[in-house]
Parts: sequence; C-alpha cells; structure tokens
Amino acid sequence: MDAETVFPIGGSLPVRRLGFGTGGLVGPGYWGPRHEDPQRSVALLRRAVERGVTLIDTADNYGPDVAEELVARALHPYPEGLVIATKGGVVRTGPDIWHIAGRPEQLRAMCEASLRRLRTDTLDLYQLHRLDPEVPMADQLGALTELQQAGKIRHIGLDSIGATELTQAQEMAPIASVQNRYNVLDRASEDVLELCEKRGTAFLPWFPLGNGALTGRAGEALAAVAARHRATTGQIALAWLLHRSPVLLPTPGTGTPAHLDENVDAAGIALTDEDMAQLNAPA
Repeated sequence: MDAETVFPIGGSLPVRRLGFGTGGLVGPGYWGPRHEDPQRSVALLRRAVERGVTLIDTADNYGPDVAEELVARALHPYPEGLVIATKGGVVRTGPDIWHIAGRPEQLRAMCEASLRRLRTDTLDLYQLHRLDPEVPMADQLGALTELQQAGKIRHIGLDSIGATELTQAQEMAPIASVQNRYNVLDRASEDVLELCEKRGTAFLPWFPLGNGALTGRAGEALAAVAARHRATTGQIALAWLLHRSPVLLPTPGTGTPAHLDENVDAAGIALTDEDMAQLNAPA
C-alpha cells in the first residue's frame, strides 16, 4: 500500500495525507509562543511546505492568535494547493484553560478574526473546536453554514465528536472533516472512523504520536516493527495511521526541523501485512 496518497477534503481540496499541525509552535498549555525568536517557527512552517506538506492545521486559541499569525507570516501569499485548516469555538484565558464559546455571534466573530489573522477571504476548512453543550447543535452548525454560504468558509469540520453527535450533525450540515484523538495506542474513536469511511469524511487524528507517550512507553509491537524498518517508533505510529485508513490525515506538530523531517519521512515507510497485523493487535 502506498501511504503517500492524496485525499480530497470535502471532495474538492486535495491534500497529501500527512500534514503539519501548529500546536507545537506555541508554548506549554498552548499559551504564548514556543520560540523567543518567531523566525524559527516561520522557518519551520516554510520547511514543511518545502517538504511537500499541503495541509496546515491550526487554531485561533493556539497562543491564542499566535499560531494563525505565524502561518500567515510564514506562508502568505499561500501557494496554490496549500490548504489551511483552523478552528474556533473555544476561548483560552491561560495555559490549559479553556472556555467553550459556541453561541452563533461568538462563532461569527471568531471566524472573522481568523480571516484577518490568516489574511484570507475564505477559510479552507473551519472546524468547530468543541460543541457547546449550552447551545443547540442546530444553532452552532447553522452559524457555520451561514458563514459557508457567505463564502467565508469553504468546508465545515468538527473536533472531539462522538458517533451519535456526528450522525446528527451530518443531517444538519455538510461535514467535511472530523478531528478526534486517535493513535496506535488509543483507538477509542473507531466508531467515528468507521462513519468517516462510509461518508468519505476526512479524519484528522489529534495526538497522532500520543502527545509524546508513544516513544516513552512504546509497546513491543511498535518497537519490533520500528527495528525491522530502521525507523523510530514515532515514524511507525504515523505510518500505521496512513495505512490504517485512507481517510486518516495525521497532522503531527513539532518545534524542531529534525523532528519535522522525521515525521515527513514516515510517509515513505511501506508497512507489510505482517507489520499491520502486529500493530493492529489489541494494545
């Protein structure tokens, strides 16, 4: 199987399936910048695109605002074929402090702010970072649909969604993507992945490397397959995602060029049926 295939988000935005996430460009708790010199982050984003990445995943609350501003500083004017995905729907007031904000007027204001920071007239993929339990789903999706009809959003996505909620959402709006936690050691969203496969919906797994846990406590299967391929356990974890399903689009983040190159190179690892059987065994 060729892991380096292209997936059309929403049927109209073809991207290489291994993307780049910008969460690693901000500080601990997603607060402030990661690097004192922002040029290091700018260079990293440009390096990702030079290496063939065509999907950049960011969010308005990374920083907050920092990651989106870095994306624009590094990559605007955006080259043809580069897809920028961002998120709205939560407000951050400190490290690891979240406030869900899904009222229609809040979502509209967040979308407009992201458009300004990213210096664009249309957001390729706008993902609702969390459903607001205090606001009817129809109101939240209705606001995003109105923004889509106004040309400010090309495609709508959802983050951290259950299978039942996804089914309900798909009846209310065209959902182009889902972004749930999913990796070789955490497969709690298998039912959501199955729905995405049936609908041709992109699934962007967050924490594709287990937030660093895979290298620190990799199971015997990961280590054994990595040894056979002369690869790192992180590379095998990414390769597994690319082989696991054609709708999976991992967007690992990092703050260093060496780790970026390691991640991108994972797309060239061809796992065998034996490898997949070993990795697919219950963790």
